[in-house]
Amino acid sequence: MKITKLETFLVKPRWLFLKMHTDEGIVGLGEPIGGRALTCQTAVKELEPWLIGEDPTRVVHLWQSMYKHAFYRGGPILTSALSGVEQALWDCYGKKVGLPVYKLLGGPTRDRIRVYGVAGATRRRPPPRACARRSRRASTASRPGCRPREAGGLSRRPASPSG
Repeated sequence: MKITKLETFLVKPRWLFLKMHTDEGIVGLGEPIGGRALTCQTAVKELEPWLIGEDPTRVVHLWQSMYKHAFYRGGPILTSALSGVEQALWDCYGKKVGLPVYKLLGGPTRDRIRVYGVAGATRRRPPPRACARRSRRASTASRPGCRPREAGGLSRRPASPSG
């Protein structure tokens, strides 16, 4: 299996997604994140020559060669781009061998995890009813920006230990 093409997709306001195509028709997905989507998109484009024609199952080798063999190492943009590329590499690998990525990485470490929900995907404050609805859905955690107040509004300050 060889990598044939990388595609990136900008999604407003600040997200970048990556599709890694192979000659076997397998497509791996990744999310190079970091808030500077256009800059990160360029970083992914600059990594493309390291990847085209390579075997995506050599995840660690490819990551090391992209990170260590450049004149300048690291930084938030490069590591964000590498993160998304690595996710896509693992996704291709998992699809090739018919296993979920977590099994390739050693299996699950928990049976359950605690999560939080976000009521609203805009820069404006989410409506109080949306926050209240989220809180009632058996959630045991919430973001500080979406915590119902007694009066039905929002509180942007952290909760005190007493509630």
